[in-house]
Amino acid sequence: MADAAAIIEQVLTEAELEWESPGTGNYVVKLPGTRKLSTTVSLLAGRHSLSLNAFVIRHPDENEAGVHRWLLERNLKLYGVSYAVDQLGDVYVTARLPLAAITPESIDGLLGQVLEAADGAFNTLLELGFASAIRKEYAWRVSRGESTRNLDAFSHLTRDAGAPGVPGAQGVPGAPGAPGASGAQAADGQG
Repeated sequence: MADAAAIIEQVLTEAELEWESPGTGNYVVKLPGTRKLSTTVSLLAGRHSLSLNAFVIRHPDENEAGVHRWLLERNLKLYGVSYAVDQLGDVYVTARLPLAAITPESIDGLLGQVLEAADGAFNTLLELGFASAIRKEYAWRVSRGESTRNLDAFSHLTRDAGAPGVPGAQGVPGAPGAPGASGAQAADGQG
């Protein structure tokens, strides 16, 4: 484990990443992102293997089956890491590697894969599992004249939100003034 720890620390230091070691063989690394502000990665070097865990998103608000299907299909394209869901339904990126396989290149590659899986897929996962929340947040901000800049990536979901009529309600399914908002359909958001 001492060799593995030295290699991990070398890679993290050379990459100029923010990291700490709360215990022997235990590392918490902050990977900077472009879509997601940052991804925190836990690396734990045990007696025989290195385990890696990184939180991606909380339990989806909607379309859980669609999110899970996307994660499983995406697992086929990832190298060395995979998506996993915990008992609460939160989504993580995980990996396990034998200590004998730890090299600077393998650690660097794993961290790159984590960044792609967590940061690169972040907007897609939000669209799949939180579309209604994105629309509501956008409408709320528009109705109060607040910035929507960090929601620009989701403009295809919010295109009609805040249009003339009922301020901030047009893109929110079931909201007064939203397309198809009438009767029972409006109550369940199926308008």
